[in-house]
Amino acid sequence: MNITRAGMVAIVGRPNVGKSTLINALAGEKVAIVSNKPQTTRNRVCGIINRDDTQYVFMDTPGLHQAKNRLGEYMVKVVRETVSDVDAVLLLVEPVARIGKPEEALIERIEKAKIPAFLVINKIDTVDPLGLLEVIECYRNRFEFTGILPISAQNGDGVDLLLPELKPFMPEGPQLFEEGMVSDQPERQMIAEIIREKMLHLLAREVPHGVAVVIERFSERDNEIIDVEAVIYCERESHKGIIIGKRGAMLKAIGEQARVDIEEFMGTKVYLQTWVKVKENWRDNVAMIRNFSYE
Repeated sequence: MNITRAGMVAIVGRPNVGKSTLINALAGEKVAIVSNKPQTTRNRVCGIINRDDTQYVFMDTPGLHQAKNRLGEYMVKVVRETVSDVDAVLLLVEPVARIGKPEEALIERIEKAKIPAFLVINKIDTVDPLGLLEVIECYRNRFEFTGILPISAQNGDGVDLLLPELKPFMPEGPQLFEEGMVSDQPERQMIAEIIREKMLHLLAREVPHGVAVVIERFSERDNEIIDVEAVIYCERESHKGIIIGKRGAMLKAIGEQARVDIEEFMGTKVYLQTWVKVKENWRDNVAMIRNFSYE
């Protein structure tokens, strides 16, 4: 494949609008973790797609929200800086004919950056055609988008139309990432995120936001089995008890579900061990935030 164009595209929006689901749909495989809880994505994650002569680098960003701690401030900073440093932006919104504060803040950022911006209306399977027209009219009256694309990231409707729309805005030049790469995330980081995803699915709403996962050991045996040792950090002793569960049942369930996805991701057998430790109020500790790779 001879790549002659390459560009970066930011996917931005409020929490839980479907940014990670969209980037996975575009990449054709899991690049970013997904859950129904807000603030699932913490770092900027790249999904890399080579199509014909063009390399598209999609950047999944945290949902724009009101920061309540230093980690939240970091996540908001990631969104703002990403919008200023790309070739095009996809503003992902729900099919609601009202512009909320997160969308307004992002539109203002796009206006200042003066870059091509597409309005992508997600979850169109949840609204009738008349309701969709009202959403389009609402946003058209606020900002002149380069294009407006209704999609359903969950079932793939309209997703294949995004790349042709974006191609004219991808600059001429060599590819940014090597052939075969689908993400810029190191293997350790992706494994840690898979474990955190399972916690988001299995644990009560308040617990997962205060956890971080660090891969302490990652090694391969001669028989191609990979040994992974992961430490889950939480903010309270009470949360530690919830994560471990009665007789270790919850931690076992987290590990079993994570191992299945990690083996699929790595393409080999994985032996996963997990431990839980407490680091009180780590989300307000800048040093700890950096230690957990949020920087």
